[in-house]
Amino acid sequence: MFGNRREFIKKSTAGLLVSGATFMFPMELLAAMRKKVGPNDTVNVGLIGCNGMGFSDLSSFLKMSDINVIGLCDVDETVLQKRTADLEKAGIKKPKWYKDYRKLLENKDIDVVIIGTPDHWHCLQLTDALQAGKDVYCEKPIANSVQEANIMLNYVGASDRMVQIGQWQRSQPHFVDAIDFVHSGKLGEIRLAKAWAYQGWMKPVPIVPDGTAPAGVDYDMWLGPATQRPFNPNRFHFNFRWFWDYAGGLMTDWGVHLIDYALYGMKASTPKSVMALGGKFAYPDDASETPDTLQTVYEYDGFSILWEHATGIDGGNYGRNHGIAFIGNNGTLVLDRQGWEVIPETEFQGWGKDGIPKMEAMKFDNGGQSGLDLHTQNFMEAVKSRDASKLTAPIKVGYDAALVSHMGNAAFKTGNRIYWDDSSGKFKNEEANQYLMANYQNGWKLPMI
Repeated sequence: MFGNRREFIKKSTAGLLVSGATFMFPMELLAAMRKKVGPNDTVNVGLIGCNGMGFSDLSSFLKMSDINVIGLCDVDETVLQKRTADLEKAGIKKPKWYKDYRKLLENKDIDVVIIGTPDHWHCLQLTDALQAGKDVYCEKPIANSVQEANIMLNYVGASDRMVQIGQWQRSQPHFVDAIDFVHSGKLGEIRLAKAWAYQGWMKPVPIVPDGTAPAGVDYDMWLGPATQRPFNPNRFHFNFRWFWDYAGGLMTDWGVHLIDYALYGMKASTPKSVMALGGKFAYPDDASETPDTLQTVYEYDGFSILWEHATGIDGGNYGRNHGIAFIGNNGTLVLDRQGWEVIPETEFQGWGKDGIPKMEAMKFDNGGQSGLDLHTQNFMEAVKSRDASKLTAPIKVGYDAALVSHMGNAAFKTGNRIYWDDSSGKFKNEEANQYLMANYQNGWKLPMI
């Protein structure tokens, strides 16, 4: 029986800081981990976008001794210098540098490309990589618009290349175990699934004046197809997430991870309708554009999915600052990156009777191995076997989560309840359809389907 739920929650929430830090692997330890492998047995990797999650992905790949990084691409020379120094700590010699990803893709020796750039670049870089014959590990969300996501889905479907999306929770065993429990029917009829991210660490983005791009930065290449604007530090490294030109805020940053599992658990795809309420309530006068507070409701036949996010506070549902909950007639399953538990429906009188098992708290770990490491290993298994069915987060997983997340942002921007037409792949509300489209500028062209 679940005897100390408060302690479970306390430990789970405290562990979140650790789970984030696991991606920042000490490079000095890599040298001891990596074994010598013959050149004929290595897989050559190139990384596009080296500053944040892209380098965490590469670090995870390099824990596999047969991975050899031979190319780094970034528009910021300072980042290239820093990451090269990091690699040298692991005994890895300097890879070739690129500022234009297309030049990296021309390197015939590169087998696998990791895409860790801002969202507005993913579509061009993925489709170009496929045409160059590369297998691709692409960060989430797959795109900055539904139009781009449709193009990417079609490109991957027409290709024989392996493509894994960086929704690494799909490779974590306890997430899979929790969904198996949801699908078992033991929760009874599920009428609501919730997903949420309450991010207390997020502080205001201070307003700063436009200026000149730092030395060594190819700012035009950073903008790419995005709207031409003067350089501003707020729109550059990391904080690009909070500006519509490049990303979709917390809805597409954390949302794709968590909404993905709400969809997975409910065996759901596109909703019948979407409505969203929120705004800049925490930091109304800061520089960011995307809402810091948002509630989005997705309507399906027989159930709803609710997304919530808030910055500046950690007090999320069930005492967790992130998670997914499946609320059934018999009980509620709560799942986050630390584990999962089932909270019995206290008003239900049938526990332990008529074959219904008594539900207890459950917590799992992965033997010290991070979900990201499991995810990159899964991708390489598919690459080596040339079997896309092995992938735990193929393009369709990334597509479904991105589509639903972008639909929520469209509802927020219109301020209306908007209805989806599956047959046309558009909203019935024409005003909302403008928010599904990409807006490529500066001479960059949207890939043709």
